[in-house]
Amino acid sequence: MMEYKNKYDLNVKIARIFNTYGPLMNKDDGRVVSNFIHQCIRNEPITIYGDGEQTRSVCYIDDLLNGLVKLMNNNVTNGPINIGNPHELTIKELANEIKKLTNSSSTI
Repeated sequence: MMEYKNKYDLNVKIARIFNTYGPLMNKDDGRVVSNFIHQCIRNEPITIYGDGEQTRSVCYIDDLLNGLVKLMNNNVTNGPINIGNPHELTIKELANEIKKLTNSSSTI
């Protein structure tokens, strides 16, 4: 996109979207948030790959859409824009939070 922008002098907007979650998520989409929610609702063991210390930034769908609209309406944007949450959680923290919110008896 940047090469196309430079070659044809066009206005290009690039959004980098991070782990989005919200209503109507597909339970089998393979994303960490939906996997954890699905496992917790069924009281299944929560699957964590590695030691769980890797971090993720999660973003609620309404916030993502608001960010995309602001990006589209911005005339001064240069370069890719991250749309997400500046606060990162470890995978373990995310699993524990979802477990708590779903009142699940799942093990991690």
